[in-house]
Amino acid sequence: MGVVIIVLVVFVVVGLVLLAMSLRNVQQYEKGVVFRFGRLLPDIRGPGLRVIRPIGDRMQKVSVQTQVLGIPPQGSITADNVTLTVDAVVYFRVTDPVKALVNVRDYPSAVSQIAQTSLRAVIGRADLDTLLSDRDHINSELKKVMDAPTEEPWGLRIERVEIKDIALPESMMRSMSKQAEAERERRARVIAADGEFQASQRLSDAAATMADTPGALQLRLLQTVVDVSAEKNSTLVMPFPVEMLRFFERQSRETDDTPTRRSVPLPGQAGHPGDHELPEVPAIPELVVPAAPPVPAAPPVPVAFVPPVEPVEPVGPVGPVGPAEPVVPALHLSGERVGFGGGRIGERIDAPAAGRAAVARERRNNWPTQAGSDQERDATPAAG
Repeated sequence: MGVVIIVLVVFVVVGLVLLAMSLRNVQQYEKGVVFRFGRLLPDIRGPGLRVIRPIGDRMQKVSVQTQVLGIPPQGSITADNVTLTVDAVVYFRVTDPVKALVNVRDYPSAVSQIAQTSLRAVIGRADLDTLLSDRDHINSELKKVMDAPTEEPWGLRIERVEIKDIALPESMMRSMSKQAEAERERRARVIAADGEFQASQRLSDAAATMADTPGALQLRLLQTVVDVSAEKNSTLVMPFPVEMLRFFERQSRETDDTPTRRSVPLPGQAGHPGDHELPEVPAIPELVVPAAPPVPAAPPVPVAFVPPVEPVEPVGPVGPVGPAEPVVPALHLSGERVGFGGGRIGERIDAPAAGRAAVARERRNNWPTQAGSDQERDATPAAG
């Protein structure tokens, strides 16, 4: 009897263990995928208490909640060659648990890598102004780029992608602050100019209204006097009627517009121009310009007759040339001065001082001139 009880107790314990191994609790936000000996079963277990085979079956739970994945800061270069650092956040959830388990391993890590590469690609195609001013467009484009490789193959849906922060270099931040300051200054000047323009229009309308009603200007003057006298000051205000100023202005205009008139005596009165005879003006004689004498014609230039050149007879053979005769110098280098025709002029240079005056006079009388030199040169060939 004791053995039977023991056996029953063993069976109960084993049954309880097997029952515990067969029961699986699936939460509302989870889906259960069962593998039997490594083979995927087509049925996906929903939330609740589910029973599987204790031996051979393995259930893996997949959360279908929206998961938040932060993208680490990524350094990139925009389309206008500006280096910056951008970090973003991705919201995704699992739509097909089977594909998320079978087609990809560790899908959160895969989504993170896809998000980093897609973020760099989208930033590289956009410029800095678009990143700063139109983030919605950048977020939608980034979501579209990430949906293509994740939704259909991996069973994941990218619900939202947002850029968290854009870190700019210090130099770029200073340049942008200067640009923003200049833009604000420009707007302030435009607003001030617009206010002055509107005020001038209102003042012009008020001036036109006061011009039509002179009493309004007087009332305005009195109001100004009241405003000035309201405070305790030592200012003395003397109202001056504007009509008096206008009177003087009209008088000055009439004086300027009235032409100057001179009184002319009537006929028969003294000083009338018709009572005096004007003297006759003598006629101006005609100016006669004498004709220039004719220019005589130039005499003809005589042309010298050049006789024809006679032909030169050929020279025969030249015989042997004898010794050359010694050349006798024409002038004697004896220190004496030779005059025209070869005559001696005076004494030697070392003549006594007593006869230097006579020597100078003789030199002056017998010194060859240019004419004598020309006569001597012409007579030399004739003598030859």
